[in-house]
Amino acid sequence: MAHFAQINENNIVVRINTVDNSDCVDGNGIEQENIGIQFLKSIHGNNTNWKQTSYNSSIRKKYAAIGDRYDEERDAFIGQKPYASWTLDETTCKWEAPTPLPEDYEAFDNPYSWNESTQTWDKVR
Repeated sequence: MAHFAQINENNIVVRINTVDNSDCVDGNGIEQENIGIQFLKSIHGNNTNWKQTSYNSSIRKKYAAIGDRYDEERDAFIGQKPYASWTLDETTCKWEAPTPLPEDYEAFDNPYSWNESTQTWDKVR
């Protein structure tokens, strides 16, 4: 399955659709984004705007989510800024905290959460 994000006039993702691979391939069996887009426009209308996205983030930096912004200049989907103090990494297009996550971080065994008021990572347990 191919995945596509519908973006509105403000470049905000408003919908994610899947399209069968057979509806995205050219005469040589090669997947083409523009073919998938034309398929979606035939269903949702020619005035809709679509960009392909991928679960493995191989297309446009990250898998698009509703509420993300599509940045035309970077050709990337950018998530919503999680905290006022965080900045966007121009290479990865991911938000980064002003203080790096502690090195002993492990998602389940040693979780941390960001504390915006102190600008630090706090242990959850």
